[in-house]
Amino acid sequence: MSNSHHGVVAAQYGQRADAYVTSVVHASGADLDQIEDALRGKSAARVLDLGCGGGHVAYRAALHAAEVVAVDVTAQMLEVVARNAAERGLANITTTQAPAERLPFPDGHFDVVLSRFSAHHWLNAEAGLREARRVLAPGGRAVFVDIVSPGHPLLDTHLQAVELLRDTSHVRNYSAAEWMAALSRAGFAVTGLTPRRLRMEFAVWTARTSTPELRAQAIRALQDLASDEVRRHFDILEDGSFLLDSLTIEAEAC
Repeated sequence: MSNSHHGVVAAQYGQRADAYVTSVVHASGADLDQIEDALRGKSAARVLDLGCGGGHVAYRAALHAAEVVAVDVTAQMLEVVARNAAERGLANITTTQAPAERLPFPDGHFDVVLSRFSAHHWLNAEAGLREARRVLAPGGRAVFVDIVSPGHPLLDTHLQAVELLRDTSHVRNYSAAEWMAALSRAGFAVTGLTPRRLRMEFAVWTARTSTPELRAQAIRALQDLASDEVRRHFDILEDGSFLLDSLTIEAEAC
C-alpha cells in the first residue's frame, strides 16, 4: 500500500468499510433527507456520489435518479457499496475508484453532483471542487455536506487537532467562508446553506476509525485542558462526547 495521502486514506478506511455502512451518523440524518429531497423529480438524472464512503448518498439517490455513479479512493468501500446496492435491488448504481482531484469522466457528464462527509479527506479540496464542476453539466445542481470549522482560530485549532489524532487521513475541516470562496472559484453559485450540529459519542466516534488507545487518550487530554470557550462551543461532556458543526451547501453550476 502506498504511503501517499490517497494510500493513507485507503488503508484507514478499507479495513473499516463495513463499519461505515452501519454507522448511524452516516446512514441517517436531516442532511441526508435534504439531499434526497433535492433529487425528487429528477428521474432522468445521472448522479455522481463523490467520496461515497459507505454509499448512503448513492442508495438514496438511486431511488430517484436514472443512474448513480459512486466514486471513492478506497477499493474496499466500493466493494461494500456494490454488494449493498445489489442486496437492496438498486441496479442503477455503479462504482468507480478514483480520487476527487482526478475524475475519469468527460466534461458535463453528470446532472447532479453530491458529496457528503468526504471533502475533509481530499488532498487538494480546490482541485476536487474544480473537478466536481467540470463533470457537472451547465446548470446542474450540487450538494456538499461536511463538518466545518467554526472559523475562530482558537476553536479551529482544537478541532483540527482532535480530528487528526483520531484519524491521520484527515486533512482539514474548512470554515463556511472557505467553502463559499472555494466554490465560487470553482465555478459554482451557492443557492442554499443549512448549518446543523451533530453529537459525537466519543467511544463510538473513535471506534469507527479504530483510533489507537494512546491517541484516544491524547484527545481526552486535550479536552480536559481546553479553555472554557472551547468546552462551551463544542459542548464537551464528561465522557468526551461533544458537538460538531456541519454545513449542507446547495449550489448550481454557473
